Amino acid sequence: MKRRARIAVALAVGVLSLCGCLPSRSDLEAVVFAPSYLDEGWEVSSPEAEGLDPMLVAAMYYSAARLDTIHSLLVVKDGFLVAEDYFGNGSVDRKDRIQSVTKSVTSALVGMAIDQGLIAGETQKMLDFFPEIADQISDSRKTGITIRHLLEMRSGYPWEETDEDLWAGLLSGYYVPLIEAFPLSADPGARFQYSNLSSNWLGIIVSRVSGMSLRGYAQEYLFGPLGIQPGEWGTDAEGHSNGCGDLHLTARDMARFGLLYLHDGEHQGSQVVPAWWVDQSLRTISVNAWDDVGRFRRMGYGLHWWSAEAGEHHVNLAWGHGGQLIALVDELDLVVVTTADPFWLEHSDTSWKHERAQLRLVSEFIASLP
Repeated sequence: MKRRARIAVALAVGVLSLCGCLPSRSDLEAVVFAPSYLDEGWEVSSPEAEGLDPMLVAAMYYSAARLDTIHSLLVVKDGFLVAEDYFGNGSVDRKDRIQSVTKSVTSALVGMAIDQGLIAGETQKMLDFFPEIADQISDSRKTGITIRHLLEMRSGYPWEETDEDLWAGLLSGYYVPLIEAFPLSADPGARFQYSNLSSNWLGIIVSRVSGMSLRGYAQEYLFGPLGIQPGEWGTDAEGHSNGCGDLHLTARDMARFGLLYLHDGEHQGSQVVPAWWVDQSLRTISVNAWDDVGRFRRMGYGLHWWSAEAGEHHVNLAWGHGGQLIALVDELDLVVVTTADPFWLEHSDTSWKHERAQLRLVSEFIASLP
């Protein structure tokens, strides 16, 4: 057996718990993953032409086809779409709820607003943008919370899933009053604590400083230049697009956004997101922010982007509940995208099991690459 076939089979062994079977070489050679839906926005190539072992790609798609909740799997190498397939209810036109991948989009919009001078900078105080509640603050620590604290998930606000009352507040849709109502569980800047509200407040801030809805601002300055046609973007009780989630995009549009960050914020010769913001966003600020998942090790966090190590590779991740992923490997000029059942409002062992399967699938593939 050739070395590349042995490596591909070894990768398949790594995900045996997902499919319960060992693929033969002929099984892998029969896997079809060539992009078959062509449009003017994508140049198509093959794994071989772009330096990827096709057997490793085939092993990933073989395992993906045996997952219960995955909708799509895309691989973009050197700017070319080299592999693509859809599963279950997935399709090239399906706009999935990308869950917390939305946070990475919100981060981009914050950086653009700073670059346009609409926000003075990352150190500007959160309460500057909420004058209607500023004089109601009873915890003086909250006056020191900055835009950057919110982006880093180091504002001191707790993760809403840790308490039923916090979760109910998140679902209420009235977010500005929660700046005062929700207690801090850490000093601002002290430690990483995942906070959906932080992202929602950032979205409201961009809307306020731009005089546009978050969706409208995104359409004019981000989605439009990238040729993205977003689907629904869920709103809160006051009509603000939710900065923490609820944006719907196709898998290809997620790949477009990933490529933008892989290419320092540039798209077709135009600077869409400032290069300095991309650099800041993808730096690891909080180390060991999350437990290892699959082959993703040393999970860290930047400015609404995750980071990890997979094998010998550094990976940046936009990551949403259920298994929505944009994985970037800068040194390989590689983007891997998955969409899946978002398990909307379901946070259980079952949803996490399926989410972990998507993470394991992608991490095993990236870790296998030389």
